[in-house]
Parts: sequence; C-alpha cells; structure tokens
Amino acid sequence: MAKAKPGCMAVVVGPSGAGKDTLIARAAAHFGDRDGIVFVRRIITRDAAAGGEDHDGVGDAEFEALAASGGFAVSWDAHGLRYGIPVETRQAVETGRLVIANGSRSALPHFKAAYPRLVVFNVTARPEVLARRLAERGRETEDEIRQRLARSSLEVTGNYQVVTIDNSDSLEVSAGAFIAALQELYCGTHFT
Repeated sequence: MAKAKPGCMAVVVGPSGAGKDTLIARAAAHFGDRDGIVFVRRIITRDAAAGGEDHDGVGDAEFEALAASGGFAVSWDAHGLRYGIPVETRQAVETGRLVIANGSRSALPHFKAAYPRLVVFNVTARPEVLARRLAERGRETEDEIRQRLARSSLEVTGNYQVVTIDNSDSLEVSAGAFIAALQELYCGTHFT
C-alpha cells in the first residue's frame, strides 16, 4: 500500500475587495468534489444570509462555546467579527488532504502553529480596484473605505511559503493562476 504524502493547508489572505471569495469559489467549482481537496466553511459571528462567502453564521455566545470546547484549529477577531476554522481541518491535513481556507494575515502565526505544512496565497489588487470593489459592496462609506485602504498592506511578512495572485484585471487569468497553483499542491499532497 502506498503511503500518503503529507497534507497541506492553503490559506488565502489579502485585503477586503481583493477577490478572495471569488477565487475560492472558482477553484471549488473547478475541483468539484475531489476527495483529496477540502474547501473550508468558516464559522463567523455574522448572519449566514449576509452575503459574501458561504459560511456558518453563529452568535457570539455560540462562537465562545465552540472556542472553549476546542472546536477551532484557528480563530481570530477582525472588523468587529470573530472567525473560526473548524478543528476537523487538522485531521484532513494529517490524512493527506489539501485544505483551502479563507484566512487573515493577522492570524498567520496561528495557522503556522496549527498546520505543519502551510502555503499562504496572498491575493492582491491595485488600490483603485480595491476601492471600487469595496464601494460596490455598499457596506462602508467612502471615508471608511479610504481608512481601510490606508491601514491595509498588500504584503505578507514573516517566514511563510507565499504564492501571490494579482487579481486586479482579468478574473480568468487570476483564477487560472490560483487553480494551477492549487493543482500543483494537490499533486504533491494527495494519496498516490
């Protein structure tokens, strides 16, 4: 029997408006239900019907109970919300699967501690593209968008293996690059 190669956590990070959810959705459609690839549903203290990414919405008390019981491999707070990556993802990586999750640059040290093999996908876009996309969402005022962009960095700092995807222009090109990089990881992590 062939031995399973080590699994990998592919965490997708980048500023709001960079298109992380769109790229992840394209990759999920491309790979379908392939057994060796897992797309994570984050748990967020936001209504599940709020739009944006497909996630499990919970209240603060339920999130706190999950955190206290060890229900998260990684969790963090950002922009007034709490985010969690289910603990089951660790077993998926340990059994040789490629696990893809929408993450946060601020939580990368936690991801690195939770997953022995980690690849960071840093999705970027030019500032004017980010501003336009954030305005189209209609969740923030023009001033709030300006402040968000002023404090946002497009770089990942630290000792991580990083793949940068510029999603400023053609979605077809950036989604193709993302899918190709995931395919490369998958070929190195799935059961042989």
